[in-house]
Amino acid sequence: MGMAAAPDLRVAFGQVLREFRMEAGLSQEALSHACGRHRTYVSLIERGRNQPTITTLWKLAEALGVQPSVMIEHVEKVLG
Repeated sequence: MGMAAAPDLRVAFGQVLREFRMEAGLSQEALSHACGRHRTYVSLIERGRNQPTITTLWKLAEALGVQPSVMIEHVEKVLG
């Protein structure tokens, strides 16, 4: 299996973030307000175009009501 078959870390995190956000019933705008980041930044993360700092990861997780480690565990599963 080639490396191209597996999503890269940014794409995997973006997918997980979107899943958690949707499960929480939040729009990108609502999540961005809750974590103190711009909606465009949240969108860029979800699309795998940007990656959050550890501080932003913490703020996103807090806004979603989950532990950062839970989000990372889900990323690990996506990466396989």
